[in-house]
Amino acid sequence: MMEGIIMTAQLLLGLSILVGLHEMGHLLAAKAFGMRVEKFSIGFPPKIWGKTFGETEYSFGAIPLGGFVKISGMIDESMDVEAMSSEPQPWEFRSKPAWQRLIVMMGGIVVNVITGVIIFIILTFNQGDQYLSKEELNKHGIVASTIAEEIGLKTGDRVLNISGEEYTRFSDLMSPNIFLDENVYLTVKRADETLKVSIPNDFINKIADNEKVPYISFRHPFNVGQIMPGSPADAAGLLAGDKILGIGDEQVAYSDQLQRTLKDNAGNAVSLNIAREGQEMKLDATIGEDGLLGFQAVADIAFEYKELSFGEASAKGTEEAFAVVFSNIKAFGKMFKGDASVSKSLSGPIGIARIFGGTWDWVKFWRITGLLSMVLAFMNFLPIPALDGGHVVFLTYEIVSGRKPSDKFLENAQKVGMVLLLGIMGFAFFNDIMKYFIN
Repeated sequence: MMEGIIMTAQLLLGLSILVGLHEMGHLLAAKAFGMRVEKFSIGFPPKIWGKTFGETEYSFGAIPLGGFVKISGMIDESMDVEAMSSEPQPWEFRSKPAWQRLIVMMGGIVVNVITGVIIFIILTFNQGDQYLSKEELNKHGIVASTIAEEIGLKTGDRVLNISGEEYTRFSDLMSPNIFLDENVYLTVKRADETLKVSIPNDFINKIADNEKVPYISFRHPFNVGQIMPGSPADAAGLLAGDKILGIGDEQVAYSDQLQRTLKDNAGNAVSLNIAREGQEMKLDATIGEDGLLGFQAVADIAFEYKELSFGEASAKGTEEAFAVVFSNIKAFGKMFKGDASVSKSLSGPIGIARIFGGTWDWVKFWRITGLLSMVLAFMNFLPIPALDGGHVVFLTYEIVSGRKPSDKFLENAQKVGMVLLLGIMGFAFFNDIMKYFIN
C-alpha cells in the first residue's frame, strides 16, 4: 500500500513539474510577443483551484496527466471555433507573424530540453564519474542471466569488444544502443576460446519481458558485511569481515555462486568454510527456508571514481540527456520494423510510476524526471496535429510556402489529432493494466 502511494506521489510530482515548465514555455513566449494567454493549467478539467492574475487564469485540474495554455486566437484542444469566426485582434495568436507563432509552439519543447539537460548536468556534477572499468570487469567476467544464456553468453565470459569496437567501462555493455542498433555482437573470451555472440535485433522484447533482471551483471568476489541479529548467520557465529570460501562441498568464490548455492540448500544444515583473519575454519549453519543466511554481501571489486569540473559535467550531462532522445528515435525505428513490440515498449502512467519505484530516492527521482523531460520534448515534437509538433509542421509549411492553411483545415486536423492522441493514451493505459495486473 505504502509503495503504491510513494510511486503515485513521485509520478504526480514529476509530471506536475515537467508539464508546468512545458506550458510555462508556451506562456512566456506568447506573452513576449504580445499575445493574450487566457488560461494556464497544470492538469485537465474539472478545475480544482484557480486564480486570475492580470489577463491569465492559473489553475490546477483534477486529472493530473497533462496540462494546457489557452492562447487567444489559436485553434487548440479547446476547439473554441466560435471565437475564431470574429475578426482577428492584434493580441491574438492568429494575427502574429508565422515565425512568432512557431517560436511560441516550440517554447514548451525547448523548455523541456533545457530542463532535462540541466537536471543531468547537476546530477553528473554532484555524483562525479564512477564506473567499473573494462579491465576490472574482465578480471572476473560477467554473470549471464537466463535471457543472456539463450543468446549464447555464459557466466564467466570476458567481453573483449562490442561489434569490433573498443569499450572502456561496464556501463557501455548496458547502453540502450546494444539493443537498439542493428546486428550488434559481443566478442567474448571463454576459457581459451574467442567467440562472437550476436544480439538478436528483437532482443529488446526479451529485455522488456525481464525488466527487473539485467541481461548481464558484473561478477565479483565478496566479503561478509553486516550480520542481521537473530539470523542463521548470527546463530552460526559468522562475523563481519569473514570471507566465505565454500558451502558444503561447493566452492563459493563469487556472489552469484553464493546465491545459487544458498537457494539450492534452502532449509538445510550446511558447513561453512570461511577465512577469518588469515585462518580457515568451519561453522555449522542452517540456511533459512528463503534461501538466505542473513548477512550483507559486500562486493570486493574496485570501481573507478573521478570528480568532474562543472565544464566536464556539463559536457557529459548534455551528452547523456540527448542520448535519451536518440534512443527514443532508434526505438521508434525498431517498432516500425517490427523488431520491437509496441505493447512491450510503450508505458503509460502506471508503467512510469513503477519506474520511479516504491521508495523515495531523490537522486533516482531527479534522474527519471530528467529522462522524462527529454522524452516529453521528443514526443511533443512528433508531427501529430494535437501536439506541438503538428503545429510546427503547419507553421513551417506556411513560412516556406507563404500560404497559411485555412482555419477549417486546422480545425479538422486538430480533431483528427485529438482522436489519435486519445487513442494512444487509452492504449498505453490499457496496456499497463494488461502488463502489470492481468498477464
